[in-house]
Amino acid sequence: MEQDVITAQRGDREAFVRLIKNVELSLYRVAKSILRRDEDCADAIQETILKAYSGINVLKEPAFFKTWIIRILINECNKILQKQKTVTKVDEHLLGAAYFSDYEKVDLREAVDRLDEKLRIVVILYYFEDISLKQIAETLGTSEGAIKARLHRARKILADWLKYTQEGKVGYEPC
Repeated sequence: MEQDVITAQRGDREAFVRLIKNVELSLYRVAKSILRRDEDCADAIQETILKAYSGINVLKEPAFFKTWIIRILINECNKILQKQKTVTKVDEHLLGAAYFSDYEKVDLREAVDRLDEKLRIVVILYYFEDISLKQIAETLGTSEGAIKARLHRARKILADWLKYTQEGKVGYEPC
């Protein structure tokens, strides 16, 4: 992948396409964990690809392409969230409680999707995208200690929730 980054920086469009194909599933998973709606995910990913294409020359270390493009994606997702907040506000607590009352069992991925955004994005990047704590901290602009604390908190919430669902109860509420 590093060679494709170098080639893409020299203007090779096919190399850039290969790079995007290598990370497209990761981009979708991260966008989906933040935005939820496929239409919003598609918008964020499209903007991310455009910005990455026009800015690939500023990437100094080809080995960090995936981290770099995910950082762009997170920024794009946050822009979409900001626009949505100005348009409408929904009581997510009531929505989440109503949704969970219809189900007795929910798999781990659905549980992760119910986490607060700050916890959810760290779990997705660390466990699903296999990105290091240091790179996550850099991507999110925070300390490694904060990332470790978020992971710890998320694991505790998920463990508690899974314990309750195994007992036939609904014990998880969004943060």
